[in-house]
Amino acid sequence: MTASDDLLQRIDLCLALDQNPWEQPLGKGSWPQAAVLAALTEEPKPRVLLGRRAMHLKLHPGEIAFAGGKREAEDFSPWETATREAMEEVGLPLSKIRPLGELQPLITRTGFEVFPCVASVPAAPDLVVDSDEFDSVFFVPLAVFSDPKIFRMETMSYGGQSRRVPRYQVGKDDIWGVTAAILVMLANVAYDVGFDLERDWTQQP
Repeated sequence: MTASDDLLQRIDLCLALDQNPWEQPLGKGSWPQAAVLAALTEEPKPRVLLGRRAMHLKLHPGEIAFAGGKREAEDFSPWETATREAMEEVGLPLSKIRPLGELQPLITRTGFEVFPCVASVPAAPDLVVDSDEFDSVFFVPLAVFSDPKIFRMETMSYGGQSRRVPRYQVGKDDIWGVTAAILVMLANVAYDVGFDLERDWTQQP
């Protein structure tokens, strides 16, 4: 068994893999819903697939994010949403995606319920980036996100309220918000680093 197998197996064992359908019909839940694919490469030191959102986008231009997006009417489950979006945005086919587990849904400051789906993918997948969604995509070693030197929690104000927000500074990239929260959760599962997100992400901040 390789180091990658050990780490991916740990994630697989620690996370539930229910692949349940959406609980409510589209538009009937408490929040608009979305799903993202946290794709980890199958290699000795797994890397995580991230993208830089296109600058012309109305929401979160230029920010670092996972492939993913809003639930559509044809999507049976969060996994179908996440994998469909991954195909549309970065050309990652379903046949190359091996589900590992699911992290808890998170409520964003903008009022979306985001479902993170964790999977493994080949070490060097052939990607086709949709320039309408991402300016670029790249891989970062998952171990980077276990480094306390680049992780911090800080207070931000939005809509007249203050809240604690996770941030990673990876080179010139500032990774924050729900993307950083998902990376924290992955680092906690994979490396048992014990980073504290300092709030309940199942509730709107």
